[in-house]
Amino acid sequence: MNTLIITGGGIETDLALEILNETYDQIIGVDGGLAFCHAQGICPTRIVGDFDTLDPEILAWYKEHTQVPIRAFNPEKDATDTQIAVELALEMGSSRIVILGGTGSRLDHVLGNIQTLYLPLRKGVECLIVDRHNRIRLIEKYHCIAKKEQYGTYFSLIPFTTQAEGVTLLGAKYPLTDYCFTVFGSGSLGVSNEVAGEQTEIFIKKGILILIESKD
Repeated sequence: MNTLIITGGGIETDLALEILNETYDQIIGVDGGLAFCHAQGICPTRIVGDFDTLDPEILAWYKEHTQVPIRAFNPEKDATDTQIAVELALEMGSSRIVILGGTGSRLDHVLGNIQTLYLPLRKGVECLIVDRHNRIRLIEKYHCIAKKEQYGTYFSLIPFTTQAEGVTLLGAKYPLTDYCFTVFGSGSLGVSNEVAGEQTEIFIKKGILILIESKD
């Protein structure tokens, strides 16, 4: 099941409409992201959030004119609206999740959303945060970046777990052999690498890395 989550961060209309050209089994409108859905005439299949950043008239419109199931939450809760949407996507049996609006001016929410990627990773579900400039995911064990499918020119690797051990990069402009990334000492070593040939292969013996593919 392919699921799109439209949440309340920064959403670039042209990119969003391009992504919406893909077929999704479920579209989850999340809090402020529902304003984008309403403006573009998009009817989600599920709506969730505490709706503290959404114009009440928009929520009222969906209640009056659609039969979309709505899950409303108290703003004083232990999870962000985006995390709640990811948990719902997993609950529904999603095999792939794309998050729009997962980045923006609230850096705390961006970091929280990256942390949330761990939930689908543990269940073996691909989950991506996408904006105009970046595609973000968590990787472990093995990942291949194909040149023809790469999102932009650059890719960066940042440790998600305390350590990511035995990291080897083949086919990268800056290769690595059996390197240990650590949140305490790696600095910016993994930032701004490039695919050297047709593909870059990433091997990780232990731990998890954040993979960011960037267009600028």
